[in-house]
Amino acid sequence: MSDDVVAQAPDDTAPATHEPPARDITDGGPEMVQFLDSDGRRVGETEANRAYASYLEDVDADTLRSLYRDLLLVRRVDSEGHALQRQGELGLWPSLLGQEAAQVGAGRAMRPQDYAFPGYREHGVAWCKGVDPVNLLGMFRGVNHGGWDSNENNFHLYTIVIGNQMLHATGYAMGVQRDGAVGSGDPDKDTAVMAFTGDGGTAQGDYNEALVFAAVAHAPVVFFVQNNHWAISEPNERQFVIPPYQRARGFGFPGVRVDGNDVLATLAVTRQALERARSGQGPTLIEAFTYRMGAHTTSDDPTKYRIAAEVDAWKAKDPLDRLRKLLVAEGLADEEWFTELDAEADELAARIRTACQQMPNPPHEDMFEDVYVDPHPLVERERDEFVAYHASFEEA
Repeated sequence: MSDDVVAQAPDDTAPATHEPPARDITDGGPEMVQFLDSDGRRVGETEANRAYASYLEDVDADTLRSLYRDLLLVRRVDSEGHALQRQGELGLWPSLLGQEAAQVGAGRAMRPQDYAFPGYREHGVAWCKGVDPVNLLGMFRGVNHGGWDSNENNFHLYTIVIGNQMLHATGYAMGVQRDGAVGSGDPDKDTAVMAFTGDGGTAQGDYNEALVFAAVAHAPVVFFVQNNHWAISEPNERQFVIPPYQRARGFGFPGVRVDGNDVLATLAVTRQALERARSGQGPTLIEAFTYRMGAHTTSDDPTKYRIAAEVDAWKAKDPLDRLRKLLVAEGLADEEWFTELDAEADELAARIRTACQQMPNPPHEDMFEDVYVDPHPLVERERDEFVAYHASFEEA
């Protein structure tokens, strides 16, 4: 028998354990890129982060404060979405709690022309790309066609089909190539594409097909995998044996694991990957090593499949706490500044809460709009029949 790792079949008959994990599941290993540890201390030069340090040279005090503001406001949007669903105002809400740094770091690394293809949990990336949170709520309230104009902010609509957006992103990136918007040397023209998914998405056929196409086409796309350790109720060991970042090499392009709770490391690694894509060097896969602190969605109960000790271990890695500690330790923010930011978060929450509750129900016939670019006789006939049917009840 070879020395290669062999996947063991899970023992479905084994009783669930409520003891602390046998190993430190928060440890991403020596290859994980990190610039800010869980205690808010700067990490010195390491073999893993050396190649990315230059991508943080422009990060000054204002940038650090701005990143913390992003993290806090994104978390507040998320908590408001969760509360609104519990109050019956939304049909569903997928929380990003714990993944704020991964999304903000990636989102702030993008240039305006870069195009993002999200899954359905990328509220932080949406924030960075300028999508109004009210539009996110409108989608989960079911009162609009997806929520926003994709081309207005270069942020595609949310994709509910797991992994499907990876193919969309790869196809768009191949189109960018054909438009000559790669490797021209013009920073305002050269474009990269980013595709976001969770660790569960890596087991999907669409995901793997997208990586094949991106590799052979040398497409300007960055695959950003948020490894939050749970694909609904399935842990990593039931999804893969080789971690996502190492699997990239088998497709023919680089993969890197970054501390997804470290906004600085995520910013640096994503900047480097996007630069490679824009300059015509092809795709990169980033695995953001993070954790989903809440439920998969508001219809899920994570206490059925994971233990509290695991969640507690990750609470110590909170992405907001570590950046706040850095700001305080280096004298870059005081209590007055944090208080003012909390007030801004309260105002944001009040605005989106009121906007959500006041959203009018759209006319039923709106579902027939924007099905095709040009008028379609069959759709028009179906719309007229639908309108006449509903009008008949009013006449009666």
